[in-house]
Amino acid sequence: MNNLLQSKRTLIVGILNVTPDSFSDGGLFFDNEKAIAHAKEMIQEGADIVDIGGESTKPGSGPVSEEEELKRVKPIIERLRKETMVPISIDTYKPGVAEECLKLGAQIVNDVTGLRNEEMIRVVAQYKVPVVLMHMKGMPKSMQENPVYTDVVQEIKEFFKERIQAAREAGIQDIILDPGIGFGKALEHNIQILKRLGEFKELGYPILVGTSRKSFIGKLTGDSPVEDRLEGSIASMVIAIMNGAAMVRVHDVRPAKRAIQIADAIKYIG
Repeated sequence: MNNLLQSKRTLIVGILNVTPDSFSDGGLFFDNEKAIAHAKEMIQEGADIVDIGGESTKPGSGPVSEEEELKRVKPIIERLRKETMVPISIDTYKPGVAEECLKLGAQIVNDVTGLRNEEMIRVVAQYKVPVVLMHMKGMPKSMQENPVYTDVVQEIKEFFKERIQAAREAGIQDIILDPGIGFGKALEHNIQILKRLGEFKELGYPILVGTSRKSFIGKLTGDSPVEDRLEGSIASMVIAIMNGAAMVRVHDVRPAKRAIQIADAIKYIG
């Protein structure tokens, strides 16, 4: 796992939402067999990691119970662990869900709340797994209600410094930073994050960026619907890579892989 995170190429994190209500593919993979088939398809197309989520974090969404979230993700993790070799990331902010999934073989915790829960810090430290610290202003239910920043990049950096310190004090070594595009950010904030992404590299940790199919892409492309945001997703992903992203979180693995091959050739070769 550590060798993978130190790769001299951009890593692809394939998104697998086993939810009825995620913003772009809610319900598509709520059936276990469809979810497994889609995960295997993403792996075949080039996903380095599969990120499994059992609770929607789209703007306006509410939480589900820990029991319901586990009911959604456990059978998928169990099958993928038996049938594939690709690392599994569990996308959750609930310590109980994270711990159960790590016991089943998940190898990364992707926490949209950035380890703000002390119990989650304990779980990640105990299992000695990499963690994604994501920045989100507020919680999904209300995060897009007029988010305000004086300097969005600087404020996210300060948040990261605080969370990195908390993680390191608990003995957590493998940290990945996600500035949280679309999570409590207006259009101009998302643009600033992408333009100034390199500033986060000063913190010394890999940067993960997820722009895939998000609403800011729709706004920039004439209010295009979710299913018509592929080109915008690819363009923003390549910009993120060229500005410092080491990992990208995507729905459409095959076209992302092709674009990344070009971006990586320019970024890493020569």
